[in-house]
Amino acid sequence: MKNKAFKHFYKTALQGLFGLLPVVIIVVVILWLYGKMDLLVGKMFEFVGFTPQNHQFLWFIIALVLFSLLLYLMGHLMRTKLIGYFESLLKRIPGYTTVKDIINIFNSSKEGENQVLVVAIRGFANEGYNIGLMYSQKESIIKDHYTVTLSMTPIPNGGYLFEVHKDSIFVLENATFDDNLQYLLSMGVKSFAEILDTTPQSLDDLPTLKQWIQANHSPVEIK
Repeated sequence: MKNKAFKHFYKTALQGLFGLLPVVIIVVVILWLYGKMDLLVGKMFEFVGFTPQNHQFLWFIIALVLFSLLLYLMGHLMRTKLIGYFESLLKRIPGYTTVKDIINIFNSSKEGENQVLVVAIRGFANEGYNIGLMYSQKESIIKDHYTVTLSMTPIPNGGYLFEVHKDSIFVLENATFDDNLQYLLSMGVKSFAEILDTTPQSLDDLPTLKQWIQANHSPVEIK
């Protein structure tokens, strides 16, 4: 039960981090928040007789907890319409949208249509499959096809885009963006089974994209 609660908190806080990070880069909001928090809360503590300067470690723990709660709150706001109004104001800041899109590529905590999936598709060879990433589960311009990215190794900042039929995309459910990055950096020295600490699976045991979406109750509709 505790492990489940921790995973929920961690995942929600991670969403908050990626929601807050573009703002941090653009307006250096972390330093501003910490400075204001230090000034405001410090004065409040001094009012009741507690001097933060005399308890540096305790003050650091308090600031860390408050900042973690802020990220958790941001994670919840990301799921509401309120963040949409706030973000519409931020989009007026030059460069905010570009930075946000770049950062979201590395956000493996996304859900719904924008969740990052590690998948297997038929690749360059006549036989066998390549492992790639789906940064969203939105249908392509071609009906029943979805975009899969195959990154290069060992430097994964390049790659290829494929429009793949939904029945030819197999989801590696326990794999994450970080697992795929580790696989690429190892240049195949470490197998994906080794990275996931699991036994090799039959392709028939992996769910197709359609089956995965149905099982996870995604808002995306696939007929």
